[in-house]
Amino acid sequence: MTEFWRDPALPFVESRRASDSRACYRPHSHPTLSIGAVDGGRSHFQCGDLQAPLAAGSLVTVPACLVHACNPLPALSWSYQMLHLDQAWVAAVLAETGPGFEVPGEAIVSRDPAGYRAFCQLNALLFSAAPAADKEAALIEFLGQRLWCSGLPLARVPEPAPDLESLKERLLANLDAPPSLPELAREYGISRYQLIRQFRRETGLTPHAWLLDQRVQQARRRLRQGLGWPTWPRTWDLPTRGISSGCSRPMWRPRPAAIAATERTFVQYPNLLRRDTDSSRHLE
Repeated sequence: MTEFWRDPALPFVESRRASDSRACYRPHSHPTLSIGAVDGGRSHFQCGDLQAPLAAGSLVTVPACLVHACNPLPALSWSYQMLHLDQAWVAAVLAETGPGFEVPGEAIVSRDPAGYRAFCQLNALLFSAAPAADKEAALIEFLGQRLWCSGLPLARVPEPAPDLESLKERLLANLDAPPSLPELAREYGISRYQLIRQFRRETGLTPHAWLLDQRVQQARRRLRQGLGWPTWPRTWDLPTRGISSGCSRPMWRPRPAAIAATERTFVQYPNLLRRDTDSSRHLE
């Protein structure tokens, strides 16, 4: 079962919590600062070439745009909570708490019981009927305590390479009809192999996988704004059964129907808690 929470009065935060989930996800990123807590079961967190085991009580912080994956161990389920926060808003809150306090630039795994308890108390309040002002105050207090970012640092968000930044801008400008890999390689004067290797080193994903990730993020923005589903070619709308992670269930690429099923709930019923037992329809 998965529940979602989002309130238009607090546009800088949204949350979800899942219990007994077996869904598995390919490496991906979020445009937000993400903080997750493991409530039960055991899972595997991967960020670049670095990995960390997670168990009940673990807290994970992932900065925006950092490619990662977190999945349950084979044949097991797990329960977790996830906060997605506008990173610029969080940076402004931290700046108010004192000089030198910044949003972490790396993924962090914490096993501090105090941090986990503080997260659970905050998320329970967000899902409650408390006034929005009380929720905002609790969120600011939680962030200011910084228990959520005291732990083992893992991979950092890579410094942008100028050449690849222009390549990513080229892809973002053509999400509906992106150039092919040979076209990109010719345009940048390198081989396809070099292009893939450099892109993966910079982003953690191949150009194609990064493009799909950006399409998902654009779809989320459009649905929240009430603009409807983008009219992309349907060729990417296919699940892929990736078993390399050891998951006991298929690993799914995001599909239009999947995103619409969750995001339209946010758009149409922002204060409604949605329950859904079909884990293949959820996006991590």
